[in-house]
Order: sequence, then C-alpha cells, then structure tokens
Amino acid sequence: MADPNGTSLLLLHNFHKFLSSPEVIQTMFAQLVAGKQQRTFIVVLAPVVQIPIELEKVFVVIEHDLPVREQLLAIARELTSEQPSDLPTGDDLDRVLDAAAGLTRHEAEGAFALSLARHNAIRPEAIWGLKAQTLRKNNLLTLHRGGERFDSLGGLANLKNFCRGVLTPGKSVRPRGVLLLGVPGTGKSAFAKALGNETGRPTLMLDIGALMGSLVGETERNVRQALRIADAMSPCILFVDELEKGLSGVGGNGDSGVSTRMFGTLLTWMADHTSDVFVIATANDVSKLPPELTRAERLDATFFLDLPDEQERLAIWEMYVKQFNLVPKFTRPGDNNWTGAEIKACCRLAALLGVSPDEAARHVIPVATTASEAVERLRTWATGRCLGADVPGIYRHVMSSEPRRRVRGGPSLN
Repeated sequence: MADPNGTSLLLLHNFHKFLSSPEVIQTMFAQLVAGKQQRTFIVVLAPVVQIPIELEKVFVVIEHDLPVREQLLAIARELTSEQPSDLPTGDDLDRVLDAAAGLTRHEAEGAFALSLARHNAIRPEAIWGLKAQTLRKNNLLTLHRGGERFDSLGGLANLKNFCRGVLTPGKSVRPRGVLLLGVPGTGKSAFAKALGNETGRPTLMLDIGALMGSLVGETERNVRQALRIADAMSPCILFVDELEKGLSGVGGNGDSGVSTRMFGTLLTWMADHTSDVFVIATANDVSKLPPELTRAERLDATFFLDLPDEQERLAIWEMYVKQFNLVPKFTRPGDNNWTGAEIKACCRLAALLGVSPDEAARHVIPVATTASEAVERLRTWATGRCLGADVPGIYRHVMSSEPRRRVRGGPSLN
C-alpha cells in the first residue's frame, strides 16, 4: 500500500479484539516503524482503549465525546429533511434533545428513525424508551422511569425544600448533590426516585457492584464510561443507592486495590465535574463510608433521615390506607418507632390477607426492634454531624421520653 508520492491509511475496525496475540503485536510494531519511511499510518477504531504495553508509545489515543445538543439537532434535521414538519419546535424540540442526550450518533439516529416509523414524528417518549434499553444493555446505568412524586412521601420537609431550592433552574452555580444517611426504610431511595420527577430531570441509577469487571482495568473503565454518560445526559439526577456496600473494599487489599481506584475516580469526578449532574447517595451504615466522601465541595449537604414521628406516621398511614383500599376496615395498630416501609408492608399484608392493619401488624417486626443497637448508634453518630431531614438545622437526637419537634399537623384518619 505504500505510495512514495502520498500517504496511505490502514483502517482497522474493532481491532482491539486481536491485540492480545504476540504475532499481531510484533507485526504491527514492525509496520508502524516502517511506516515512518513509507508514509503509511494505522488507524484503529475501538469502543475501548486496550493497547498492549509494547505499542503504548507508538499510539496516540483520540477520545471522541458523545454528541452535544447541536450535533443531535443536526442529526434530527438530516433525518427529517424531506418532511421538516416531523421535527417539533420550541419546548417540544428541547424535550426531544434532552431525551437524546447521552446517546451516540448511531443510537440517536436509530432512536429518531424508530420514532418516525412509529409516530411519523420525533417524540421524546419513543427516545426515552430506546434509551432505557440502551442503558440496560451497557449494564452501567439504569434509567428510572417511575411516577413517584413528593406528595407520596410523608415528612422530610427540610430535605425537600433544600433540594427544590438548589435545583431551581437558571442558577449560575451548579449544585453537586447530597448524602442521605438513615435507618433502613425511612424513604431514602424513594426520595431519590421522586426528586427527578419533581424537578423534571431524568434519574440515572448507578449500581457500583455492577461496575466491577473481571479483567484488569475493566472496573475503572466502566466507572469512567458511566460518569461520561451521566455528564452527557445532564441536567439529570445520579442516584447511588447503598454506597457503603459498593465501597466496602476501599483501603483493603482483598480486591488488589480495585475498590480504592474506583473510589478515587468517583471522588475526583464529584469534585471536578462541571456538568449539571446532581448526585444523591444513600447509606445505612456510616462506619463503612470513607471520610473523604463527605468533605466540602464534593457534596452540598449530608442529611439524616430518622424514624418518622407521630404526625409523619399519620400522613404515611393515610397515604397507604387509600392506596390499598383499606378505609372500611382500618384500625391503626401500635406503630411506635415504625418506618414508612413497615407501615406500607403492614397495609399490603392487610390487603393480601383480607384483615385489618391492626391484625396484619402481628406479622411486622420493626427494624427499631430487630436492630435497636444499630439504630441508636447511627442516631448518636448523626447528632451534630448531619442536617435534619424533617426540620431545618443540625440534627439532634431526642430521647424517646421527650416529644419530637413537629413539622406540621398530621392528617386525620377518621
């Protein structure tokens, strides 16, 4: 292929699959050295960077970012050039581009074409459906498409107001995120899922355990790719549930330092990223969280979600009694120190068994009983260190013999 009067390019598509062979590595190295005199160049196109150590010095890595909104708009216009009316305008066009953010050019073309084939127009609903499938195939992020709202969550008034305030559109300063600590079942995950719908942002769920790979460097590459997708899909919510379980190996040698390197990549991104990605991380056991996570400028605040008080439990009972249609046979059981999840479980069991919640409560053992020592230890740690989720200010644990502060009057169940 060498041409003394010109330049030749050898294009190798997905050639990273063959770079584990010693014969291929040696042949490519010899060709690259000879190419300096023959004016021949090798271009490898690959979805991942896997360069053998023998070839690292003779390759230049050029990383292509995912298409931005202007590029996505150009793709959509190209597909609708014969029927421009198939492309929406104004706010509808903004919703289409928001839905397509984070897709590759090929994926965006496929999503737009699928919407045109189904609806004779480019609609955001079709793109969201295809995007959810694409993210599921990557096994890095999951797009949550539930219908939760703040109205379905009792209490947490201070946490709701804080997140609404920092996520108000039009601010020149980007919010970073919050860490939610609390007893299991107090609504941490439910709040994270509802926040996206409440603020009009897509919610991406990051499972740290799913990022772990069996090959050397695969875990770190998965983390970087997941964060790149989140950046491309901004503005969005990035939800990391039970963070302490995914980072349980930080500081140890059991996994050859993979957890530590993954944690370092995540911390660097949290401190340095400029995209409008709001992180919500939840944890049940604060003792397993590295202290570097909660330092300033990585997260905006740390909230503690305590067991609901009397008025909050009333609000939760009313919501689930209506949801499970238990009004005719409702008798409220003793629910001191119950979480919202336990109240929901009691109502669900009552509907399944055809009995009143008071009878169904015999099958519910609250976490405040089964793990009372852990609950008290968590409350003690959070006192003075976290913000309260239900009332403004620093969280202070109040002993059970003292009345807790009320957020608002509770609804009646008469």
